[in-house]
This record gives sequence, C-alpha cells and structure tokens, in this order.
Amino acid sequence: MEKSFETAIVHNSLINTSNIHSKTTPIYQTSAFTFQSLEALEEFYQGNIPYLYSRTGNPNTDELGQAVARLEGAPDGVATSSGLSAILAGILAVASAGDHIVAADDIYGGTHHLLKHELKELGIETTFIPFKDASMIRKAIQSNTKLLYSETVTNPFLRIENVTELVRIAKEFQLCTMVDNTFATPYLLQPFIDGVDIVAHSATKYIGGHSDVTAGVIVGTETLMAKARQKVVNLGTNLSPFEAWLTSRGLKTLALRMERQATNAQLLAESLTNHSNVKRVYYPENLSTKGNGAIVTIELGEAVDIHQFFSSLGWVKLVPTLAGVETTVSYPFGTSHRSLTLEEQESIGINQWVIRISVGIEDSADIIKQFKRAIEAAL
Repeated sequence: MEKSFETAIVHNSLINTSNIHSKTTPIYQTSAFTFQSLEALEEFYQGNIPYLYSRTGNPNTDELGQAVARLEGAPDGVATSSGLSAILAGILAVASAGDHIVAADDIYGGTHHLLKHELKELGIETTFIPFKDASMIRKAIQSNTKLLYSETVTNPFLRIENVTELVRIAKEFQLCTMVDNTFATPYLLQPFIDGVDIVAHSATKYIGGHSDVTAGVIVGTETLMAKARQKVVNLGTNLSPFEAWLTSRGLKTLALRMERQATNAQLLAESLTNHSNVKRVYYPENLSTKGNGAIVTIELGEAVDIHQFFSSLGWVKLVPTLAGVETTVSYPFGTSHRSLTLEEQESIGINQWVIRISVGIEDSADIIKQFKRAIEAAL
C-alpha cells in the first residue's frame, strides 16, 4: 500500500530481527560479527552474508541510509560520520585527481573549505560562481568538469536553487549533479526525484533533530552509492551504530517537527520584516506546499551592538549549528564562514550583523518577543 510521507517516516524500520519481533530496531552495538566456519566467512566476501565488521556495514547504519533514501525517492543511501564526510564521499564517488567541479559560491563555509582547500590537495579543482546566472555556470564548465554542486536552500542566505535548471545544464554537458538538502529536508523537497544524482544531508540537523548526534547521509543511484560506500569504508568515515540508531529514532518525528518549526519561522520572519533595526530579513518564498523551512537569516541595523544582542537573547542559545527543537542563533561571520576571506564573505553578503536563526518548536509569540527584546536591549 502506498503511504504518505508522514506515515512512511514513522514506519522506516527495515532490519529483519529474525524470530525476535522487537517493536523498534535493536542497537547492534558491536565492532564485528562472528562466523562459525571459514566457509561462512567466505560467504561474506561472496556477498551472501551482509555483515563482517561495523566499519564495512552495520544493521543500524544501513537502516538509516535506506530510510532517508526511501523518503528522497532514491534507490540507495549511505550513512556517514557527519554531513561533511557524506559530502566528501559523494564527491569522491564522482571526481578524482585531475577532475574539476563547478560549485555555487554561496554554500556552507565548511563545504567551501573542503572544496577549495582539502580537495585541491587531492588534485580536484573547484570553480565557485554565482549559480543565480545559468550562463555563468555554462561558462565555468571545463573539459575535465565532472560535477555541479550546490544546496537546495543555501546557507546562510536561503537562496532556493533552481534544481531543474541545474539538472538540465548537467545533462547538456554529461555531468553529475549533487546538492545538499539539509535545510529543506525530504519533507519539503526531494531533489533526487527532480533528476539530481546525489543528495547529501547533515543528519546532525533536522534528520536527527535533537542536537545529540553527529551524522551524515547521502542518497542516489545504486551505482554511485556503491562507489560512495567504498569511500566511506576505505576512508573510515562510517557512522557508529548507536548514533545511527539515535538518528533513525529522530527521523520518525521529522514531519511533526518541520511542520511546527516552519510555521514558527514564517511568523518570526514576518514579524521582523518591518522592524526599524533589522536591515534585511532572508526567508524563502514558495519553497514547498508544506512550508518554507525553519531557518530565518537577518541582517541587523548598524545601530545594534552585536555583542550586546547575543548577550541579551536569554533562553535562545548561541551555537555553531542548527535544527534542534530549541530556537538557537549562529554567527556566520565568526563560525560557519570564518574560513572565507573578507572578499569572499563580502561577495556573498556576510558581515558582522548577519545572524542565522534556527527556529524551534516553542510558542511562536515567545520566540518573537525574545528577539525583539534582544534587539531593543542592544541599541
């Protein structure tokens, strides 16, 4: 029977527990699996037995990767130790030394650093350009380009990527596409269904949802995921069974959390839009029929003392991450995008007054009051 997203997300257990009918998947908290004979051991290498060593595979990590893949409409998925390691595995499934990537210039700072510095040392070059202009994407493609990389909703300014156009360009030049869908989640967007080859998630964020795990997931075609899985195994970027179990548990409430958080974010964005000491509010429009996401980015006016603002937020915590059930703020200038040069920060609009707000599930009126009080206290 076909299930709606909200029903499928709750019933995502895929692991056969044999004759023990547990309501939830047990935690396979083991480093290795045992064999009764050399013949049985050989069965693993012939592909007839699934598990040998938890770095090469574990029921809990497999369950998480497959559950997210199903929600994205993809054939296969791989869980990893973090969002950045998921991105790394996805890229290395496509590109190697001597290859070239074209990436959006307004992506998460950690990914920007990975592409610009770490992958460059491996012989993979990246050109960063504004993806708002399709002609610039075409001009940046070289004979050795293998991948177009972006985010469905960019971090921190929440530009909605034109995935359809990106896929069209990629097919025109016979390239792969990869997007980070962390901010939107499969609840709001499913870019694989729109033709994207690899979709990445920092499952630390909305997939886990409770700020108690660090995890990543990539989903895509079976061929690309087989390559990505081998990178995870050989580079040792696998996820632990316990964190995979926690993340799978958090995933079951994704629809409930995102519905409430997106509603709260919409109300907060609307309340701050005409505030005299808020220079600009960034919040997507028409992202999805289910909402526009749970992140609001604001640029405060120069009359606001930024240090006093953060000190006046009360129960709203300053953190270098997002997507827990609590409302939090982060400071791109000093955390997520601090590795960018001043010129790079300025080119995408990051300055010391830019605040990224991760809206939680609290009462919306309380959230709005807290930010207005903090702004007034910092004048």
